[in-house]
Amino acid sequence: MAFEELLEDPVIQKYLHDLVGPTGMPVAAAPPDGEVTDEELAEELGLELNDVRRALFILYENDLAAYRRVRDEDSGWLTYLWTFHYENIPDNLEEEMHRLADALEQRLQYESEHQFYLCENCSLRFEFEEAMEFGFECPECGTQLEAMENTRMVEAMEWRLDQLRDELNLEAA
Repeated sequence: MAFEELLEDPVIQKYLHDLVGPTGMPVAAAPPDGEVTDEELAEELGLELNDVRRALFILYENDLAAYRRVRDEDSGWLTYLWTFHYENIPDNLEEEMHRLADALEQRLQYESEHQFYLCENCSLRFEFEEAMEFGFECPECGTQLEAMENTRMVEAMEWRLDQLRDELNLEAA
């Protein structure tokens, strides 16, 4: 998939925005063909050099950019030449989805295995053991804690986890 096609996808735009933030988005959204220096990018995009460097290093840390160093023979200065590797975005997104599925699975297990109590005044939630320690009274306001039904939350997590598993072709654990 070409850069242009990838960058038109709202999911990929959101992914890049979440990675580099609003100040780095011009860097992420305008990957040049071939190699470019951070100074050239800053000048071309009208951005602060530090903002460009920050975005480039974030992209580098996520395998979406690479650099090579070139030493100037006369001055000894190092120049970093950057290239973009957005072909890695689909794999990165898939890894993100796997992490999300794992985290959701753990949270689902936690929600399913515990009984909760709620202070409706403070919107504080307590596990059964905690609520029992407090005599089923909110430690903040003294209101009686009410048993909390989390069935709808568990069902929503199960539904979302099923969607992720389908998308990733995973079997239920």
